[in-house]
Amino acid sequence: MTETAKKMQFNVRTVRSDAHGSVAHCKEAVITLDTDMAGRADAFNPAELLLAALSACIIKGIERITPILKFELRGVEVRVEGVRQDVPPKMESITYEIIVDSDESEKRLELLHENVKKYGTVFNTIAPGTQLSGELHRKRLP
Repeated sequence: MTETAKKMQFNVRTVRSDAHGSVAHCKEAVITLDTDMAGRADAFNPAELLLAALSACIIKGIERITPILKFELRGVEVRVEGVRQDVPPKMESITYEIIVDSDESEKRLELLHENVKKYGTVFNTIAPGTQLSGELHRKRLP
């Protein structure tokens, strides 16, 4: 008989502050959310929070895989764009751009990108229900 691997669990508690926003709590972190029907500039709305979760997943995946691959990098930037369809409301498509500041070869950059796509929890949650596409490339000199 094999032991079943313990599954990770995540917990977030969100409380409506007023008609203009809500606050999400996780561990010792707090995030103000834009839940105002008119929108607000000082907080992420739910769609933007989804895009931020995807970008954080990509960077966390890079942090996890770089020591395994002995991949050298100086920095990473992720840019994400989502297109929302109205009926039914959902993210129709999401595109991303991963910009890596590294001297690694093109082949190693491709390997890093493949690992991001293969092992990202949020990435693999979003991918089946959304047209998700993107690229990873080296940071260009200014």
